[in-house]
Amino acid sequence: MTKTQMGEYVVGAYLRIVEGCNFIDYNVRPPGGGLAGLNELDVIGLDFSNKKAFLCEVTTHIGGLLYKDNRTTIERVRKKFARQKQYAQRYLSDFPERVFMFWSPVVPVGYLTEHLEKIKGLELIINRSYAECMDELRSFAKQKTNDEGNPFFRVLQILEHLRR
Repeated sequence: MTKTQMGEYVVGAYLRIVEGCNFIDYNVRPPGGGLAGLNELDVIGLDFSNKKAFLCEVTTHIGGLLYKDNRTTIERVRKKFARQKQYAQRYLSDFPERVFMFWSPVVPVGYLTEHLEKIKGLELIINRSYAECMDELRSFAKQKTNDEGNPFFRVLQILEHLRR
C-alpha cells in the first residue's frame, strides 16, 4: 500500500470540507490485482446525497510539474485520466455525476498548460485555481474548530487560530 502524500491530503480536505464528500479514499487500486491493480487513483471522494463522485490525480511538484519532458508529462496525465474514467465506469455506476480532476500547484505556463487544457472532461486545478482552492480551505479553517480527520486541514486550523 502506498503512503498518502500531503498533496493528496490537501485534495481530500477540499473534497470533504468544500465539496461536501461523505467519503474520501486515497491511493485506490482497482480490485482483483494483476497489472490493472498497479494503477492507483490518488484520491476519490464520494458525495452520497448528491450521487456525485470526484476522481483526482494529484501531482505536487513544488518546482513545477514535469515528468522527463513536456510530451511525456501530457501523455502521462492523459493516461491517468483514461484510468479515472475506466474506474468510474466500472466501479461507480451508482454515481451518475462524475468529476475528473487534475491537481497541481505549480504548472509552467505555456506548452503544459495549453495541452492540459485540451484534455476534454478533465477539470484542471492548477496554479491560480489551486491557490483559490487553498484560500477557500483557509476560510473554512478560520470558521471551524472541530477536528475533521484530515491532517492537512488540521494544520490549517491551527495556523488560522493562532493568537498573537
